[in-house]
Amino acid sequence: MPIVIWGLRVIYGTLGRGVFFCRRCGGDREYRHRAGRRYVTIFFIPVIPLMKTGDHVQCLTCKTRYVTEVLQLPTTIEMQVALVAGLRAVVAVILRAGDPGSPLARRRALDAVIGAGDAGYDSDALEADLAEPAEVGRPRIVALGGQLQVEAREWCLAEAIRIAMADGPLTGTERVAVEYLAAALGMTQAQAIGVIALTEQNALGVTPRGGWGGRLAHALVLADTLSLAMSRELLLLSGRGGGL
Repeated sequence: MPIVIWGLRVIYGTLGRGVFFCRRCGGDREYRHRAGRRYVTIFFIPVIPLMKTGDHVQCLTCKTRYVTEVLQLPTTIEMQVALVAGLRAVVAVILRAGDPGSPLARRRALDAVIGAGDAGYDSDALEADLAEPAEVGRPRIVALGGQLQVEAREWCLAEAIRIAMADGPLTGTERVAVEYLAAALGMTQAQAIGVIALTEQNALGVTPRGGWGGRLAHALVLADTLSLAMSRELLLLSGRGGGL
């Protein structure tokens, strides 16, 4: 009687390819999106298809497998684009609320955007942003806030406040604009009030004592004294999907 060797085997097929952020590699990498199906094999040859085993995304560099939701996360390049676009919208909102012609406020605004990675940002580009309708920039600010963790949102809002305070204390109109920015970034009203108060106190040289206020104040002081290029790295903090 002949011997029949049979078994089970999963065969994978590639559904697509692209670029994603690989958490294990720590950067943008090429991936392949694969789906598997289990087969009955005879003499190691798949002959009878069974159930599907599900999809996954595999990094072509480190071979780590991820759930497909990882493709919903932005790549580093996409985050950089969103960061620059979002900050440009932020500085436009805060400058419109105050004096758009203030040399000190404009200089701080230019430095913020340049520090975020747009080395060619200049006064002409700033004027173009200020000339856009106010509602045009909101989706960019919302997109930016959606990619940032809480601490980075607070830094971003504090930077807007520092731009507004470059030529003097916050005005009522500027305060309203800051609250608008906080909401667009996905912050609560309580968070916005805390960042406003602490940034103003920092500008006046008043340091809150201990607790959450003290920790945030310390972070804001560091953000103000670090180079803007270093502060940009804080803004790129984002949650990343796990592997399989």
